[in-house]
Amino acid sequence: MGAKPAKAQENTQLSGAQAREAMVAARAARKKDGGAPAPMQPVGHDGYFAPPTDAEIPDGPNGDAIRRGRDLFINTGKFASQYVGNSMACAQCHLDAGRRENSAPMWAAYVQYPKYRAKNKKVNTLEERIQGCFTYSMNAQASPAGKAPPPGDDVYKDLMIYMSWLADGAPTGEAMHGGGYIKVPQTKDGYDWKRGQAVFAQNCALCHGADGQGRHEADGSLRFPPLWGPEAYNWGAGMARIDTAAGFIKANMPLGKPYSLTDQEAWDVAAFINSHERPKDPRQTGSIEEARQKFHENEKSYYGREVGGKILGAGVARAAAPGT
Repeated sequence: MGAKPAKAQENTQLSGAQAREAMVAARAARKKDGGAPAPMQPVGHDGYFAPPTDAEIPDGPNGDAIRRGRDLFINTGKFASQYVGNSMACAQCHLDAGRRENSAPMWAAYVQYPKYRAKNKKVNTLEERIQGCFTYSMNAQASPAGKAPPPGDDVYKDLMIYMSWLADGAPTGEAMHGGGYIKVPQTKDGYDWKRGQAVFAQNCALCHGADGQGRHEADGSLRFPPLWGPEAYNWGAGMARIDTAAGFIKANMPLGKPYSLTDQEAWDVAAFINSHERPKDPRQTGSIEEARQKFHENEKSYYGREVGGKILGAGVARAAAPGT
């Protein structure tokens, strides 16, 4: 599976738009006549669900909330700054503003909740799942508020109505094709952060920097996110697991060149990225080893493991602002 040629991508988008039009027409017909055929799920020629485009955002209060949710999703650090403790945003792990297949798209996530999660051993609502993203991926502990948005906050409401809108036409409860991240087959050589260093230099450093700290625009805004260090996701984030990162990388990176890396390269570069220190796992209250056994024991992770002569997991924090 490689990157789609421009013409093929255009045809897929067109087929998705036509499928959505057919769904809307079928809904209207069925509303008038209960015997009319039920609407079909809108799917493009590539077999993936076709979410609505921004041009389809409705007018009125719902549309206003959807736009706020979209803006929060794309630029979380700007629109929810009091709850973001690093340089990450929702759209950096869920590409194309939450639309991209095999990038844990929101149209597939929305229809799965509420559901049981092994991570916290309970049934989670979608709001609780988003709260986890603030806690781990956006390291809310280092934010001005010192924590994720409180239950019922408008941040959740706006993000959830945006996700609901993206999932218009998706089947509730179904594990959808293209949802989540792909599973990269394990290789006979396993994964090795040292091999991954060369893969990173050849394929990732151009966008994320040789030091992994991302790239900024001339106005200071972030273009490509940091991959380790105090501005990256913390040790409790799903992306800190090597297998999760390998799946995201294989299907989506380098940007614009999905599936261009071999399985081995995806594993190795994921290992290299996650062999660096990053913010502390907020669940760690005792020693690193205690937290490793409790939260990371069965993970493909370097947390609590020795890499380059150092045990990882102590965490790295943002520098204090001058005068504080």
